Amino acid sequence: MKWFVLILLAIAAMAATPRVDAATTCSITSITNLAFGTVDPTGTVVNTQATVNYSCSYSGVLGGLYGSYISACVSLAPDELGNFAPRTLLNTANTDRMQYQAFKDGSYSTIWGRVNNATYTPQTFTRNFGLLSNNVTITGSLTIYGQVPALQSGLSPGNYSGTLAGSLTGTSITWSYNEVLLTLGTFPASCTSGGTVAAQTVAGPALTATASVAAKCTVGTATELNFGSVSGLLRVNTDQTSLVRATCTQRAAYQIGLDNGKNASGTTRRMTDGTHFVTYQLFTDPGRTTRWGNTLNTDTAAGTGSGSEQTLTVYGRVPIQPAQPAGSYSDIVTVTVTY
Repeated sequence: MKWFVLILLAIAAMAATPRVDAATTCSITSITNLAFGTVDPTGTVVNTQATVNYSCSYSGVLGGLYGSYISACVSLAPDELGNFAPRTLLNTANTDRMQYQAFKDGSYSTIWGRVNNATYTPQTFTRNFGLLSNNVTITGSLTIYGQVPALQSGLSPGNYSGTLAGSLTGTSITWSYNEVLLTLGTFPASCTSGGTVAAQTVAGPALTATASVAAKCTVGTATELNFGSVSGLLRVNTDQTSLVRATCTQRAAYQIGLDNGKNASGTTRRMTDGTHFVTYQLFTDPGRTTRWGNTLNTDTAAGTGSGSEQTLTVYGRVPIQPAQPAGSYSDIVTVTVTY
């Protein structure tokens, strides 16, 4: 009986004392890219996901009798400028920066930060090794929820990229663990404290984020070119203007063309009342010397996008011509934007 009591006391002593011949180690094995694809700077948010793959191993001479409870954190670094909110991607061709974010949750509300940052905290997880786990490795993964916010109209066409650097204070994994006999234990309070061994940190691979912006233009509105009430004798020029509104990506070159209308005779534009015709013309300049047509690099109106709506003036003229019967004359001209 005394011998049995001594064995129980020895076991109790072993359970209370961490073993120095065992080790629990963790690492980030890989991180996939946050690939946002093509982003429309005038459009809605763009979401994507990346995966952090990790592994933890347990080894020791008597590991079959012991277990290990792990509290771990995966940190993501700030961007190259040191910012967490917002993180940014760089277009090296023109130094434009696209805002984006890496979140811990699928509702895109909690920014993924790093250890020892009170505002932007890391992602946490727990794992444990049971009995007979000597020289065992367990693996797992965490999802990074990436988002590019909407309405970044100042972005130029091109490729954007950024890196969340792997380092002990950047993208890394930190863990604390309790090693206990017969797995009779609990998880440490956090990845940085509460373990039987001091917390450890290992740098992970860098996370790369990429996106691209394609040139884009949209025609908003074209106002009516109304020459008003014109004398049927048509003995003087009648001039009026209208507006064409377009929105194009920042720094994107574009050309806006006007076709000859539905009632043209060759290149002569004509309004009709259904039977008779009144000729007219459209110009790019207030002096009405440069005809506005639809042939690229020849007679279109060229411009460079600003990311905001731009307004171009159409200068119209009904020239002197033979008299026509009274009536309501009209035509339809198609506006084309090429970029």
